[in-house]
Amino acid sequence: MKVFYLLKPCLLLLIILATLTVQAQTGSVTGTVLDETGLPLPGASVQIKSINKSATTDASGKYRLTGLSNGTFILTISYIGYTSISQNVNISGNVSADFSLKPDAQNLSEVVVIGYGTAQKKDLTGSIATVSAKDFQKGAITTPEQLIQGKVAGVNIVSNGGQPGVGSVIRIRGGASLNASNDPLIVIDGVPFSGNTISNAPNPLALVNPNDIETFTVLKDANATAIYGSRASNGVILITTKKGSSGAPVINFNTNNSYETIAKKVNILSADQIRDYVNQYGNKSYDENPAHTYKSLMGNANTDWQDEIYKNAFSTDNSLSLSGTFKGVPYRVSAGYLDKRGLLLTDKLERATGGFGISPKLFGDHLKIDLNLKGSLTEARFANDAARGAALQFDPTQSIYADNQFGGYFEWIQGQVPNPNAPRNPLALIRLRSNIGKTERSFGNARFDYAFHFLPELHANLNLGYDISKGYGTIRVPEYAAQNASTKGFEKQSLDTQNNKVAEFYLNYKKDITSLRSNIDVTAGYGYYDNSTTNNNFSEYRANGSLIKAPQFPFNVEREKLLSYYGRLIYTFADNYILSGTMRADGSSRFAEDHRWGYFPSVGFTWRAIGEDFLKDSKVFSDLKLRLSYGETGNKDGIGNYNYMSKYFSNNNQGQYQLGDKFYDYYTPAAYEPDLRWETTTTYNAGLDYGFLKGRIYGSVDVYYKKTKDLLSTVDISSGTNFNNRLLTNVGNMDVRGIEANVNVSLIRSEDVNWDFGVNMAYNKREVTNLSLNPDPNFIIDAGGITGGTGINIKYNAINQVPGSFYVRKQIYDEKGMPLEGVYADLDGNGVINDKDQYFYKSPDPKIILGFNTAFSYKKWTLSTVLRANLGNYVYDNVSSNFGVRSNILSPSGLINNANADIYNTNFTNNQYLSDYYVKNASFLKMDNAGLAFNAGRISKNGNTTLRVSANVQNVFVITNYKGLDPELSSGIDFNLYPRPRTYTLGLNVGF
Repeated sequence: MKVFYLLKPCLLLLIILATLTVQAQTGSVTGTVLDETGLPLPGASVQIKSINKSATTDASGKYRLTGLSNGTFILTISYIGYTSISQNVNISGNVSADFSLKPDAQNLSEVVVIGYGTAQKKDLTGSIATVSAKDFQKGAITTPEQLIQGKVAGVNIVSNGGQPGVGSVIRIRGGASLNASNDPLIVIDGVPFSGNTISNAPNPLALVNPNDIETFTVLKDANATAIYGSRASNGVILITTKKGSSGAPVINFNTNNSYETIAKKVNILSADQIRDYVNQYGNKSYDENPAHTYKSLMGNANTDWQDEIYKNAFSTDNSLSLSGTFKGVPYRVSAGYLDKRGLLLTDKLERATGGFGISPKLFGDHLKIDLNLKGSLTEARFANDAARGAALQFDPTQSIYADNQFGGYFEWIQGQVPNPNAPRNPLALIRLRSNIGKTERSFGNARFDYAFHFLPELHANLNLGYDISKGYGTIRVPEYAAQNASTKGFEKQSLDTQNNKVAEFYLNYKKDITSLRSNIDVTAGYGYYDNSTTNNNFSEYRANGSLIKAPQFPFNVEREKLLSYYGRLIYTFADNYILSGTMRADGSSRFAEDHRWGYFPSVGFTWRAIGEDFLKDSKVFSDLKLRLSYGETGNKDGIGNYNYMSKYFSNNNQGQYQLGDKFYDYYTPAAYEPDLRWETTTTYNAGLDYGFLKGRIYGSVDVYYKKTKDLLSTVDISSGTNFNNRLLTNVGNMDVRGIEANVNVSLIRSEDVNWDFGVNMAYNKREVTNLSLNPDPNFIIDAGGITGGTGINIKYNAINQVPGSFYVRKQIYDEKGMPLEGVYADLDGNGVINDKDQYFYKSPDPKIILGFNTAFSYKKWTLSTVLRANLGNYVYDNVSSNFGVRSNILSPSGLINNANADIYNTNFTNNQYLSDYYVKNASFLKMDNAGLAFNAGRISKNGNTTLRVSANVQNVFVITNYKGLDPELSSGIDFNLYPRPRTYTLGLNVGF
């Protein structure tokens, strides 16, 4: 909060300065900017570059530049998606100049945000993709990353389910790590956004209003990302929020109202099917009493437990913004309110957001200031996730309610207490548990860009930012609930805070050297980052208020500091040859002094062949550009603070010693690695950008190779060699190879009819090439366990394998194609089936990722859709392997459970967790979004009121051979996934 209080006087000072600043009003130019159909283009940029003057058109397409001396100036007009134009305008008093822009599908002159600066799209040397607001996914969008799902080649975004505000797994070119983070760095308006989990929030990005976002820029190769050094191995996503515009105030109101339904339920047995099964196999006794047969346990109800815990849900998302200019200072103020209900009973998320930004220019426009402040308040009720798994297992022949001491909900009883081996009543798990969480988050920055009066090509840029959050909540379970019967209820509070600060300063020098046909762009800077998290420890109580457990300490603080030095040089010759180089040095407190600093260089070269004499007049090519790059980036995320030194941990009351009348926990040292080093990823990239038929067809192709060394992973170590038998350490190397391509086509372009479509494709293969920690070629590292059994892992890392591949036994089938229970191939030929007969079989990684989007417009109507496909990805069906066996239905614990319908395909009596039968092909084609919009444009004769109405359906259909709930799972293990809803949305946008 201290940073916020420091920014408050800055804000007051800026407003005072903006009000007092008076510019000479010797002349002005005003006018209107229209599109190819004659409609106004709000947000178009109008610049006089020679004197550093600029303005932005308002909702009516109008602009105004004042304070101009008499003379002739070159006005440059640009807008994303349109061809920029420049025109001489003679200023003599107040003059008027109108402009009309034509579409430019390739956007070669578009200014793209890059690390610590901007560049024109045609001059890029790295692999960079930009998605602007007009191309975002439409409909009910709760978290920002959903806006670009399926839009960028090589970027795979998989939501973690249908829970309100739930996060997504974002992978750019597959990721480059094993145990360290594979998440990209996200930067919002120049502030590195903390992706750390925030207590009582469904996901950190859920605290950002998607309606405030203007563009996403994805940096993919090392030449584009190395300027961010130690945080850039997994790519960088730069998010730019909406800013104020010149002209009269413009009010915009947007509302999306959605209705969510269950798209698909897990295929489990009905009550009648359970009765048939128990009647066939349930004659035996479950204990020593012959009268106690499984048949005697059956109820008379027909309960669909999934229907009982899920419901259709209504949600509303509303945002209001005001933007314009006050006393020559552009501003934007926004507010939003989201009320999103979940499919699971009691699940909900309410979010209130606010944003404020001003962009004054002082000292004859030499000093440009951007002040951005964003904040959010959320309140969520988290339904009990355990109910989802219980609904798949609980006996459907039993009634929901019963006359008992457990709140009136039927439960399996053993004596006078709930059977500890039975699932709990799914509805009771939800209704008898309250988990209310609240979060507060504020982030923002003040950026100052000063062009020196004596040398305007030299800029000094200072960026001061913050990101603070607080999450707090309470979980309560009543005394009579079966789910916490052993403690007779439960109550616990939580409170965590995060405080992240950033200070960056850099100098930038740009100069055209006309005599040498050259341009240089040099940047050198320094960064300071201070991140801290405070976790408060509260006592746990029973429902009657008696103590269960008291913490030893009231709180603990985790803190990390990062210091950085960085530089970049971009040299352009003859506008066709571009060479760039970057270097960044990062020092992190997460490493010991000898390994604290990492150095991350990169170099890139671009040849704009389209500018050569033999192509510049081509009637076939509109663009042809070759890019080559090399660079190194690092990774420190996923590494705890002070892992290089010994730390002590409580043994959680499993052993205590007495001092006086008090008892204290024993503390034991954790394993540590004093030589812990950075993960370092080296990337080679070759890219080709192309365009045909005056930009009607354009796209790019990139081929890349990444090599990560000093991979971090937690591994088993020999007893007695450290303070534990598991250790986080550097273990080896991994290679990633891939190719990605995209093509965009303006199929029809006319006054009334327009039809555009785009396709993107990515092939990516990861492979562990070395596990230097252990020279044994058969050495493996566990990478993911399953539900069921005890300590069973199904995913492992090994040399020459895709990370996280399934490690299973080869199933043998009978002549009818049915799997034989417990019969597996003897792969080592020793006549014994054991762990040496397991083999690596498939992985969750898709071999190919596809995205397709199209928009067809007729006059004011637009029909659009987005589809995605994954090919070659596999899923371990843990629902079937855990529930789909006879011993689950006829439980030895004296109860009846339900089973997955896959039991009819196997007829297994006992669980066969390691069978490769459960590894299923999960390739799919999804229609993410289908929408129809009517853009009425201006609906008032004498005003600027605009209207747009839209209707969208999300999660329209899925085509797949996988029989489970959903084939799209980032972990590759299907168990207890929150169903992704089918969502129907009606939207309204009004501007005035």
